[in-house]
Amino acid sequence: MTCWQWLRHRLAGRDDGQITAFVVVMMAALILLAGLVLDGGLTLAARERALGEAQQAARAGAQAVNLAVYRADGKLILAPGEAVADGRAYLASIGADGTVTVAGNTVTASVTIVQHMQILDVAGLRAITVQASASAIPDFGINQAVLP
Repeated sequence: MTCWQWLRHRLAGRDDGQITAFVVVMMAALILLAGLVLDGGLTLAARERALGEAQQAARAGAQAVNLAVYRADGKLILAPGEAVADGRAYLASIGADGTVTVAGNTVTASVTIVQHMQILDVAGLRAITVQASASAIPDFGINQAVLP
């Protein structure tokens, strides 16, 4: 056996410390999949949180009834300036970023949340902005039967 044959034979079976391209690609894919699951779930949760905050802000604004009209005619008419101020005050109290508008007798609130990515940040996706809107009108008490 020549020196070269002996060296080739000796090195042919050695794979200590080597990593295959397949393992590298699969690990990267698994990390991205985990990122989609985690960051996707966080984004959906942020969307639901934005919707809840918008609904609450709209309800807070819809409570601003013009008392003079209500006492005179029994009609629920919004006081637009007060409704916007109450909706904005609610958003400020929870630290949310949003807007509140009044059109006619309807209060509409929009909330925007920036959700920062935890894992997909590595892939270049830094944050996703989610937005939700909700509307409310003033109404008398409970209008539907309450089931036990």
